[in-house]
This record gives sequence, C-alpha cells and structure tokens, in this order.
Amino acid sequence: MGVGEVPGRNEAGTAQGAIQVEAPARLHFGFLDLHGGLGRRFGSIGLAIDTPSLALTARRAADFSVIGDEAERVRGYAEAAAGHLGSPDAVSIHVERTIPAHAGFGSGTQLALAVAAAVAQLNGAQFSAKTFSASLDRGNRSGVGLCAFTEGGLIVDGGRGDDGAPPPVTARLAYPEAWRIVLILDQSMAGVHGTREVEAFRDLPRFPEAQAAEICRIVLMQVLPAAALAEPQGFGAGITRIQDLIGDHFAPHQGGRYASAAVAEALANAAAQGVPGYGQSSWGPTGFVLMPSEAEAQALVARLDRGGPLRFLIARGRNTGATITTVA
Repeated sequence: MGVGEVPGRNEAGTAQGAIQVEAPARLHFGFLDLHGGLGRRFGSIGLAIDTPSLALTARRAADFSVIGDEAERVRGYAEAAAGHLGSPDAVSIHVERTIPAHAGFGSGTQLALAVAAAVAQLNGAQFSAKTFSASLDRGNRSGVGLCAFTEGGLIVDGGRGDDGAPPPVTARLAYPEAWRIVLILDQSMAGVHGTREVEAFRDLPRFPEAQAAEICRIVLMQVLPAAALAEPQGFGAGITRIQDLIGDHFAPHQGGRYASAAVAEALANAAAQGVPGYGQSSWGPTGFVLMPSEAEAQALVARLDRGGPLRFLIARGRNTGATITTVA
C-alpha cells in the first residue's frame, strides 16, 4: 500500500491489524538561494536513497510504549500526531531499524513522518506529510525530506515564503537506475544540529546574490538535464560546484568545507581519481561520491576503505516513497 492510501477498517473506523512503515533516508545536496532577495529563501535539491532506511511497526495498545531506538523522539512524534488527529496515542511502536541521527540523512523528518503515518492509519485517517508537517515541526527549511517520504526521487523545492508553509516541490525526476552513491560515514562524530544549527543560520552573513544565481542556473541548466539524460559527468560536476559554494559559506560553523577531517580526506582521494562528483549531505558528517555504476562504486570503496572511523555504504537512488502496509 502506498503513502496516502487507507488500510482496511473495522466497525469502529480504525485500521485492522498492525501498521508497518518503511521509509528512505535522503541526501541534501545544497540550498539554491540563501540570499532570499526574490521573496523565497532556502530552496533545496536532494535525493531519496534506498539505504540507510527506517522500519517500524505500530499496533493499538492499552498504553503507549516503544521498543527499540529513539524512544523519546518516537513518543513526542506520536503525541503530536495524535494531537493533530484529536485521537488517543495508545499505541505500541516497535522501531526495527533507524537511520543514523545527525549524520546528514534527514532521520528526524523520516522518523516523524513514519510515526505520524502509522498513528493516522491506526485511526483510519488519511495521512498527508504536508498537513502533518506543522504539528511535527518538519519542513521548516527544506521540502526535500517531505517529498522523499511521499514520492522519492531527485527533488527540487522552491524555498520558504512569507506564509510559513512547507517549501513547494518544483521539480522531481527519477534518478537513473544504474547510478550509485558511495556514502562515507564518520561514526565518531555528529553533524551540526539543534541549537547550533539555529545559531548558524542566524549568525552567518547573507549569502551572495551572484552565487545564489549561479547555483540556480547550475540546477536548472546542468544538474536536472544531466539527470534526465543519465549523463553522470555533467550531473556530478554541477553537484560538486554547488557543494563548494555552500560548504565554504557554512565553513565557519562546521570547521571547514566538510565537517569531518576523515571524510574530507576520503573525498579528496576520490576526487583525485576523477569521480563524477562528490560532497557532504547537509551538515554532515556524511560524505557522498556519485558513481555511474555498481561495479565502479565497489571498486572505489575497495580503494578508499582503510578502516578507522569511516564506514562505507553503496546506495541507490530511490524513486518511490515510504511504504505503508497493514499486517493482519
């Protein structure tokens, strides 16, 4: 059953059985317009990926309980979703698999939406990521995470306007099936988040208008056409240039263009080998390398993996959103 579909109901109007939700992580390739002079600020480009991913199962229960990781966050999201629906939060949630937190994968948004979708389905209600975003405090700067949950794919959003609504999705393309993303995880640290993230956006100087214009041109006239035509070199070069501009802007708050020195070294080694593109997702510390094929991705990992704090994964772009199923 896809996102937004309602499972079977019993006589009370609630879902029968348990609700299973599986949701993708997302990569954030960069902001389009941090200058904001046209009336909309931020704007993002990002990608849903098949690994890492989140999985949880929710059932009706006499009281609220959580089994697995992220129990406090799950409780908060379940209470917010129940409050949005005006329904009780008496559910039992088993978190079977989580996305690494504060690593650049949008884990908080995916967890919040997964919990809310499960609570909504248990109560026989339609689920809409956009409708629930305010009560879950999600989609404040980027619409990529919301669309990754509902649709997947390569996503561009149009930034946040004065109305405070989640950024609208302005473009979505299927990511080429053959392409791979080598993920470089630094398990010894976390990316900027919480209060530090708020302070960074508050304290950084205004982003140069000319650089915002350059990023928008790269996205519209290089990155999206290259994705549509499955041209990895053009796509990778465009993403790398965006990463350079955004990374240098945020460098004062993350210690350099990349948050992790170990990831930065691995990316430099990959760049020296002529890969199509590379960068850091959001505040990191996770880095990524864009590769044209599975074989080339595996060969790169074999050359880069030297142990230590780094962990390497090979991901695919995911062109579908979360799956929501009812189990008898």
